[in-house]
Amino acid sequence: MPVTTSAGRLAPAARILAWLGGAAFVASLAYFLWFYVVELGRPAQAGRGFATAIALDAGLFALFAVHHTAMARAGAKRWLARRLPPAHERTLYVWVASALFFAVCWWWQDVPGRLYRAEGWVALPFRLAQLVGVGLALGSARAIDVFDLAGIRQARSAAVHGAAAHVAAPGAPGHLETGGAYRLVRHPIYLGTLLLMAATPDLTAGRLLFTVLSLIYLVVGVAFEERSLLEEFGPAYEAYCARVRWRIIPGVY
Repeated sequence: MPVTTSAGRLAPAARILAWLGGAAFVASLAYFLWFYVVELGRPAQAGRGFATAIALDAGLFALFAVHHTAMARAGAKRWLARRLPPAHERTLYVWVASALFFAVCWWWQDVPGRLYRAEGWVALPFRLAQLVGVGLALGSARAIDVFDLAGIRQARSAAVHGAAAHVAAPGAPGHLETGGAYRLVRHPIYLGTLLLMAATPDLTAGRLLFTVLSLIYLVVGVAFEERSLLEEFGPAYEAYCARVRWRIIPGVY
């Protein structure tokens, strides 16, 4: 006979929240694409002072980066695991990260200026590079299970297995993906994202600032991320790092 617990009774609600969180995650990415392609592509009007706008944008981005980096670390996960079931922990992370990403784009301050604009056939190589970036990011995310990233798989497991899913060890190893684009760099999703942004044929000052802030965040954040991966996978991740030297950009970093 199945055991009914408060966690088990809450499993359907957790599953609904997880699916809604996954939808919020997808919506935040869609909004970012619209923001980067449309909003940052428009000639910005002079508003706040140049230095003030950059400082505010950097502050917004830092708020997102601190949460995204700190709450994804093993120590933070263990802290949350003592207070929330695993399915709820991931869902909370996805909801907050999505909301912060929305906030970065929504409250972004315009920075006027344009560095270059390629048109016609000259823009074709840029567009092709962007398509490669999109394909690289999507394919790499699919390889490591987007449902797990969004917290949906954890909630579905809780709904199927009930209390047993909630007492699983929070530090239990997951799956270490080493095939496909992961043979090129250790974080191909980040490489794809940077390609999408940096290969724009129309580089406005706003796009440049967003790309530079993203690059700084990824370079700093990936070091913390790899500490957690090393803690989770141990010698397997050490061997993977020995085989694949570059973290994000081949030949550079």
